[in-house]
Amino acid sequence: MTVQQRDKRALIVLGSVLVLAFIYWMAGSSSSSVKVSAPVESVDRVEKGLANLRTRAAALPAKEVVLKQAQAELAQREKGLISGDTADQAQAQLLQVLRRVAKAQTPPLEIRQVELGQPRSYGNAYGQVTVSVTVDCRIDELINLLATLSAQPETIATDEIRFGMAHPKQKTMPVRLTVSGIVAQRLAPKKGTSQF
Repeated sequence: MTVQQRDKRALIVLGSVLVLAFIYWMAGSSSSSVKVSAPVESVDRVEKGLANLRTRAAALPAKEVVLKQAQAELAQREKGLISGDTADQAQAQLLQVLRRVAKAQTPPLEIRQVELGQPRSYGNAYGQVTVSVTVDCRIDELINLLATLSAQPETIATDEIRFGMAHPKQKTMPVRLTVSGIVAQRLAPKKGTSQF
């Protein structure tokens, strides 16, 4: 049996690969036997670290008190958020507040037209829903309506007021009042997205 030229080259390459594999194996086994020792920390450094931890631990109760006060204040302020599982329910709740306030006026005001706005983000933590209503009233009735709206426990504010042509004989005018209410962020669309 004769060995051809091609077989000789294959045997030479195989021998080279085996020699390189053996060298690699020997280098790996010799480096794994070397142990690395951890640096020893000085006593002064450990004492400084311990003093730092004690200082932090001493400040923790005061920080917890401040956190509880902030959480209580936030909960008190968020009681005024317009409630609802969806933005539409929140707008309906805001409309109920407007109707309740309009009926409480003397004489009661009649809401003629209602327009619901698109919910939007209000900062990073809340959302905002808007409702526009049209009423016919005198100036003094409008002032009383706005004062009563600002005294409501809900977090609402007047966004826009538009006055129409006054009726000189009745001394009334049509007023389009846009009111916004603050809601939880989950009810508002994410920033940069549209609802359509």
